[in-house]
Amino acid sequence: MAHAIILMNLGTPAEPTPGAVRQFLKAFLSDSRVVEIPRPLWAMILNLLVLPFRPAKIAPAYREIWNQGLDGETVTGSPIVYYTQRQVALLQQRLNSRAPGQFTVAYAMTYGGPSLADTVSRLSENGITQFTVLPLYPQYSATTTGAIYDQVAEILRSSRNVPDISVVHEYWQHPLYIEALANSVREHWAGRGAAEKLMMSFHGIPKANIRKGDPYYDQCCGTARLLAAELGLSEDKWAITFQSRFGKAEWLQPYTDKTLIAWGQSGVASVDVICPAFSADCLETLEEIAVENRANFIEAGGTEYRYIPALNAREDHLKALEAVVRDRLPAVIADQIAGDGIN
Repeated sequence: MAHAIILMNLGTPAEPTPGAVRQFLKAFLSDSRVVEIPRPLWAMILNLLVLPFRPAKIAPAYREIWNQGLDGETVTGSPIVYYTQRQVALLQQRLNSRAPGQFTVAYAMTYGGPSLADTVSRLSENGITQFTVLPLYPQYSATTTGAIYDQVAEILRSSRNVPDISVVHEYWQHPLYIEALANSVREHWAGRGAAEKLMMSFHGIPKANIRKGDPYYDQCCGTARLLAAELGLSEDKWAITFQSRFGKAEWLQPYTDKTLIAWGQSGVASVDVICPAFSADCLETLEEIAVENRANFIEAGGTEYRYIPALNAREDHLKALEAVVRDRLPAVIADQIAGDGIN
């Protein structure tokens, strides 16, 4: 097997304890791609105001989602790791059925383990010579995919025998990704009926990042429009919002929590929420969206609030990921898994 596909997601604390959360947050929030405040000032804020207090505050939220899935599904440990591992196993099966023995599928996390450097090193020792890294972020942002490029650059810089590594930049508009999102919504509606509003909640980033040239906002809006069109929704039936803001700076708007409160207060009785930027359920979906924002909506006067799970290990999601990977492989390799269509 000469080619490896490495799926990459953000990462997670090793366990739902304040100490493990602190270690994870220190790595995550120390990345200048994530927080662009001048380093000396941010180091003081991080070490004096954030790390001494925030881990103990959010560790209980991690405990709530640990070993928990949606709709009664049992997961092992961290949901984001569980679902990523499932994606790896199922994508490996799909590739094995098309090109037996030609591909190895693995995963890495930007923060926490396993790291990309360790994963590439381990696979190289097993004879892998070519790597395709697939960040599980459909929409590109310097805060997410950009950080992965930094890690690839460091691997290349520190290697004498430089590995052949390519990175998928984005796939926000890929037809099979949009189709998988639409299928998940349709299946939800088939079982429960459609709510008055469909909210598409994306992870937020500071508004200043967009002014500096980050394409994330435009790509989120593009995904939302494509999904709404695929579902045949009129403008008054859906909205795009942004969640998970941190600190006092202005972030992308409209904000998810404030929009839900406004909807509840204005008489919107029911809402469905989907998070198209998340390829796997995690703290931001299972706790912030499914629990915290449900409370915001209900307390504001809403009646019914339903979270539509991330694509996780759905078959149509794996079909989309396979197609995204195939599109980025060298032609001679892509031909090995190409057919009349991905199925």
